[in-house]
Amino acid sequence: MDEIVFSTDLEHNIRLMQDLFQGDNTMVVRRAQSPKGLTCAAFFFDGMVNAIAINQSVIRPIVSSERKRATAEELAQTILQVNDSRVETDLSKLFASFLYGDTVVFTEGDARPVVVNTKGFAMRSTSEPENERVLSGPREGFTECFMPNLALIRRRLNDKRLKFTFLRIGSRTNTVVCLCYLQGVCEEKLVKAIQKRLSKHAPDSILDSNYLAERIRDHRASPFPTMGTTERPDVVAARLVEGRCAIVVDGSPVVLTAPYLLQECFQSNDDYYVSYLQANISRLLRLFGFFFSICVPAVYIALMLYHRELVPARLLFAVSAAQRGVPLPAGWETFLMLLVLEALKEAGARTPGAIGQTMSIVGGLVLGQAAVSARFAAAPTVIVVAIAGVTGLMVPKLQTAVLYLRFLLLAAAAAYGLYGVAIALALILAWLCNMRSFSVPYLLNLVPRVGIEHEDAYLRAPWFIMRHDRFPVKKEDKR
Repeated sequence: MDEIVFSTDLEHNIRLMQDLFQGDNTMVVRRAQSPKGLTCAAFFFDGMVNAIAINQSVIRPIVSSERKRATAEELAQTILQVNDSRVETDLSKLFASFLYGDTVVFTEGDARPVVVNTKGFAMRSTSEPENERVLSGPREGFTECFMPNLALIRRRLNDKRLKFTFLRIGSRTNTVVCLCYLQGVCEEKLVKAIQKRLSKHAPDSILDSNYLAERIRDHRASPFPTMGTTERPDVVAARLVEGRCAIVVDGSPVVLTAPYLLQECFQSNDDYYVSYLQANISRLLRLFGFFFSICVPAVYIALMLYHRELVPARLLFAVSAAQRGVPLPAGWETFLMLLVLEALKEAGARTPGAIGQTMSIVGGLVLGQAAVSARFAAAPTVIVVAIAGVTGLMVPKLQTAVLYLRFLLLAAAAAYGLYGVAIALALILAWLCNMRSFSVPYLLNLVPRVGIEHEDAYLRAPWFIMRHDRFPVKKEDKR
């Protein structure tokens, strides 16, 4: 871009712009001249701009002007009737705005371009996110449009300390990224740590927020999420108030939040919009559902292979009778049934609309009944796998962790019985105690060694006794 030099000759500037975007038929050049002799040229991309705004706020003021000539400042400040027009001499900022839907206007006799805000590309209307529905509370969700997403956050936090810091990341896509935080509430070193990671680990192209999340998060190989994701403005506002940072990526409806703790995986938006009594019951169900999902298949295999003396006699006789005639051992049988369950979940998720839900339900019933009838699988195994599958859906934010831990514990149970399951759980707990999310312990408030006083950890306290709504950043981020 350093070789691009605009001149005071309008025709030269028109030819230069046409050469730069040669082969792109969406770029439109609109010449405008007033009766007094003021001559200008407007450049914009068809489909990215508001045509009415260009006609009424750019072209009409030029053709009705009484001036013979005008400088770029006069054009931006006096003639054009728009709320955002400026003289831009930085070529990188000029073309970034131009490619994003702004209009560039040149006038005869001045080499400096004027950038006019005329964005008008199609956007999805605000609606409730499909993956984060609530029983009670706000139902707005983020869209793929950048500035409306920031407006949804600003509307909920009418605080002058709310800061929006813009960055452009990606040499190919030149994507706008916004770092949001509450100054004085969020730790300054946390803001600097996130900015450092964004600048250090920036990819060449960003098409979604996950492009950034996988690069700047802690413990990238861990199945446990160390960065929060949400499509709800109220969730982002709540986390900003608690002292976290949010990262909004242009073109993505998913907003990243950091730091992110394990306890948040068991929390839901509904918890704060319903009675604390109801919210606590739901949290306990999610917590037990997570442990049931990863432990039930492993405990079943351990009992059947190594610890049959721990099973009540009648239950053991019933299970043994059901397994009579099944060709595979209990371990392989459970493993294969879990694989079939994951295949059904993936097929249901990828199949459009209601057909996917119907196929998952019907496929699970038909395959399960057929497997039991054909003696390919025992009925107790099908029941255990079904319990693991249903309870795993109670914690959607830990779906990846549930999948990996379920098979890990199953392998430990098949090798060493309940002792293997206990050792594996101990190692997982030790691993979680060592995890950090932007220098904040991942098990903050859940384990006494890394805990602080807080009323919103395992259970939610009533609003009238909640006082601690922040957490400190313990030490400097070294990355």
